[in-house]
Amino acid sequence: MQEQNLFEYAVIRVVPRVEREEFMNVGVILYCSKPAFLAAKIHIEPLRLQTFCEKLDVVAVTEALNALLRISAGEDKSGPIGKLENAARFRWLTATRSTVVQTSKVHPGFCVDPAATLSSLFQQLVL
Repeated sequence: MQEQNLFEYAVIRVVPRVEREEFMNVGVILYCSKPAFLAAKIHIEPLRLQTFCEKLDVVAVTEALNALLRISAGEDKSGPIGKLENAARFRWLTATRSTVVQTSKVHPGFCVDPAATLSSLFQQLVL
């Protein structure tokens, strides 16, 4: 029997007008310490985002979301935050902020395969 591992995840959201608290789910980020897993999946639909808020700078939002992907992957081009350990990067990425790109509160769970769990959450919450 495979071991269940504790994981944490947050939904990545675009919040064009923070004061209205309206948002669109565009991704999921998942952290699991035991297999040293941290990854994010994002799905951007520029036309849908533009329809959601016509004044939204879709290019800037896309750049911010791509930066989030680079940091979660720990890429060389992700700056000093990308050099932190997985747990610290996850905490930094999911910290509460009042910007156009935000994450939900962090939710826990148990899984055997973090990559499969990320894909499942992505299907359920984003697509």
